[in-house]
Amino acid sequence: MRSSEKWGVDVETAVGLALKDLKLERDEVEVEILEESSSGFLGIGSKLARVRVTAKEDKGNNVKEKATFDDIDAILAGLPENSSSKLPDEVRAEYDKYEAEEREDARAREKAHAKSRKNSKSSKNKKYDLSVEDSMLYEVKKLDPVQGHPVEAFLRDIADKMGIDLDFSVKAGEELVFVEITGKDTGTIIGKRGATLDAVQCLASYVVNKENGKYTRVILDAENYRSKREKTLVNLANRLAGKVERTRHSVTLEPMNPYERKVIHCTLQNHPKVKTRSEGKDPYRKVIIELK
Repeated sequence: MRSSEKWGVDVETAVGLALKDLKLERDEVEVEILEESSSGFLGIGSKLARVRVTAKEDKGNNVKEKATFDDIDAILAGLPENSSSKLPDEVRAEYDKYEAEEREDARAREKAHAKSRKNSKSSKNKKYDLSVEDSMLYEVKKLDPVQGHPVEAFLRDIADKMGIDLDFSVKAGEELVFVEITGKDTGTIIGKRGATLDAVQCLASYVVNKENGKYTRVILDAENYRSKREKTLVNLANRLAGKVERTRHSVTLEPMNPYERKVIHCTLQNHPKVKTRSEGKDPYRKVIIELK
């Protein structure tokens, strides 16, 4: 008595996900279309298709299931807001500007502390860390809670379409919107290595900045993932800096978003032996650690 309900960008996609879930072929099931898909207006407010697929031999027990990682990947990939891996020019320009400003701040701080550093001393046993101001979530403390923010409605709609139980608390300022995500399905929204959280954050950024004259950064967090990830990146930066120092060969990290690249840059900004730079364009922009 097997049945599966699935969401998709269109009926065929939803049916395909349900067939995969049931491990059946199309001629072995009956398909009931519960909701038709629609593209919305300018890609915002798009509606997913929902179907119920039931095995012919045992139709009768309908079980609604939560979206799996594969389901979410398929849904996000098909949404109009995320149909291309290329970031809009205006978003990339703001990202690049943000990173350039952070790098300039890092250089200024390095000069301010230059007199107190002993560059001739080995850095092998020293662990470099972020200053409080460089922390990814430092500015969040300055924000005020808000009710009824447009990004909250958008995220609730996404959670409903994914079939997951989440709640959202929004804090906002003139240049930053922060959303704390809670609920029993936070692990699902974080995804593998934060990939789903980053994808939804990118979509939320499009919604917030769609009609804004000034770019506003958007950060989504769940289960303190951003802080935990930040600590992981700090440790990674120190380990790879040590490797570069020992082998005298540069190291190229995997592609990262602007905020994670900032963590690497700022962690090693005062390192006497290595330096960092970014190369490429988002979303494939990478950090390179090399000898000074």
